[in-house]
Amino acid sequence: MARAQRSGAMRRIAVVGSLAPDDVETIARSAAFERALAALGWTKGRTIAIDYHWIAGDAVLAQKTAVEVVALAPDVLLASSNLVIAPLSKATRTIPIVMVQVIDPVGSGYVESMARPSGNITGFTQFEYSLAGKWLDLLMEIAPRTSRVAVLREPTRSPGIGQFAVIQAMAPAGGVELTPIDPSNVADMERRITAFASAPNGGMIATVGGLAPHRAAIIAAANKNLLPATYPYRYYAADGGLVSYGPDTVDQYRRAASYIDRILKGENPASLPVQGPTKYELTINLRTAQTLGLTVPQSILARADEVIE
Repeated sequence: MARAQRSGAMRRIAVVGSLAPDDVETIARSAAFERALAALGWTKGRTIAIDYHWIAGDAVLAQKTAVEVVALAPDVLLASSNLVIAPLSKATRTIPIVMVQVIDPVGSGYVESMARPSGNITGFTQFEYSLAGKWLDLLMEIAPRTSRVAVLREPTRSPGIGQFAVIQAMAPAGGVELTPIDPSNVADMERRITAFASAPNGGMIATVGGLAPHRAAIIAAANKNLLPATYPYRYYAADGGLVSYGPDTVDQYRRAASYIDRILKGENPASLPVQGPTKYELTINLRTAQTLGLTVPQSILARADEVIE
């Protein structure tokens, strides 16, 4: 009620993002978010102030930033990814939080249910774990000789565990041998990918987690070692990855603006249901396919939302 009564004052939004501030995806997300707020009648610098904080996939920085941002007492928080929402959910039970790019918020304990979040957190999920199985299907379709698959993942956090479990359950049906790669740093990741690629008929799946800030190194390692690889978001394919399938990441920021608008106008986040993605994108990079010596099947090209030539 106190927040609702402050309608005449400038409202303050704190945004905590998982990528680096100069990442092209960060810039696209921020621009979409601000445009959506403007369309709802909010003017940056006059009726709202937006404070951005970026952690570049750093878990330690995520913890530190959560404490600092909560101490500033913004009217509402926008939190991107499980890496960000986990410490924020512990740092405050009162400041409204709209989450985006989050996997399994119920299982992770951020909300009680999708329909009735019940606390101070609501927002938008990335996908269900079952999507990870589609990455394996897509890899086998685009590179049918693949019999060994490296799975790049975070083994100690629930999103990494859940995605790998789905891929692991599907692998025997396709006669695929899985090799989990749990990198401690970029150099270790590159070394492990190179070692895996020394044997024939290999492929790779990059799962969702804290990997996105290092995607240039991931893509370069896969392509250098001639590994067909699938990725979870369009921006991987745009940056040179072979193929990606996943939700429209920028759209979640547009939709988040509508929830923040409603909260700033007095609605309770506990009454706003958590929503899933409305659009999934299949993107093919034909230049990378040619580099890898692959011919992309027409069945995939026909389904693609975007083909990069």
